[in-house]
Amino acid sequence: MDFSLSPEIAGFRDAIRRFVDAELIPLEADPASYDAHENIAPDLLARMQARAKAAGLWALQMPVARGGQGLSIVGMAACYEEMNRSIFGPVVFNAAAPDDGNMTVLEKVGTPAQKDRFLQPIVDGDVRSSFAMTEPAPGGGSDPTMMITTATRDGDDWVIHGHKHYITGAGVAKHFILIAKTSDDPRKGLTAFLFHADDPGWEIVRRIPIMGPEEHGGHCEIRFDGLRIPDENRLMQVGDGLKVTQIRLGTARLTHCMRWLGLARRSMEIAADYVADREAFGVRLADREGVQGMLGEAAMAIQTGRLLTMHAAWALDQGSFAKKEVSMAKVNVSETLHKAVDTAIQLNGARGYSKDTVLEWIYRYARQARLVDGASEVHKMVFSKTLMAEGTDFWHWPGQTP
Repeated sequence: MDFSLSPEIAGFRDAIRRFVDAELIPLEADPASYDAHENIAPDLLARMQARAKAAGLWALQMPVARGGQGLSIVGMAACYEEMNRSIFGPVVFNAAAPDDGNMTVLEKVGTPAQKDRFLQPIVDGDVRSSFAMTEPAPGGGSDPTMMITTATRDGDDWVIHGHKHYITGAGVAKHFILIAKTSDDPRKGLTAFLFHADDPGWEIVRRIPIMGPEEHGGHCEIRFDGLRIPDENRLMQVGDGLKVTQIRLGTARLTHCMRWLGLARRSMEIAADYVADREAFGVRLADREGVQGMLGEAAMAIQTGRLLTMHAAWALDQGSFAKKEVSMAKVNVSETLHKAVDTAIQLNGARGYSKDTVLEWIYRYARQARLVDGASEVHKMVFSKTLMAEGTDFWHWPGQTP
């Protein structure tokens, strides 16, 4: 394992850092920069995306032939972290969820026709996308085998009936990936499909209000009542829905970690700048031992998360599924983000709790990190099962035979 970045990746990372500092962070203080759901306003987003494209920083995760930059997952880790030092960053560079994960899985498993119709417009930034899997109880959540939305074959079509909720981005998405039940087989009972927002037979019931700021398109409840999907829009084979989900979520969970590390770093930057200047009782806050301890603990936690994330990225680049590595990074970084922003708010006092900084925005956003793409408890169960199966080989080094 070599943690040095190639000159190409280092160049992209440095260019993104400069873009974020010069173009995006200054926008955060202007109320006019936000839409009604506390994200970057659409017109401003379009202008910033055009600048990112012109700077050669667009869709880093996609192949060059599709208009991306062809970065490895290690390269994505270094660059996504820099992007999300601004709360506006990922969507400006076309690296935000759920589009990021949807592009990745479509590029890996889509047919040429599916890529042309459903993938390329997302890469180009012409449409947004969504991934429809999670259901209200008693349907599928962390356990997809509980899924009750069905796809029934009818000639050359599949007919969809069911109910989904907390579907990120659905309010503005045009292209959807849908996971539905096609049999009772516990391993091969799910199938993935593609559909367009204009297809009849489905509806958005509501945009679900949430605690924190929202991604564009919100988190929606949707219902299917006879949506017809032609078999040509089936993704992979019948019964491969769980495989599609695993392919998508492996990298997608890790890209969350990459972005969250950027938010954690930004939180500490705000805290460090404040305590360096603020005096109380004749002493700079930065010179107080208690403050130094708080900063040091948060900084160490962020660095631990960076190493876990980079290790998992490296393992994925080597062709590993990296299940335990991704799960450990997901648990650690989601908790680290909360620790970092909570520390920053405490050190900033009322200033941190107010909207004079982006800390309160990050704090509300951070609470979802321990839930999205698998709750922390589920991920701990995953790598604890691996521990019990592997024993002491759980800690083997890369290149060492377990």
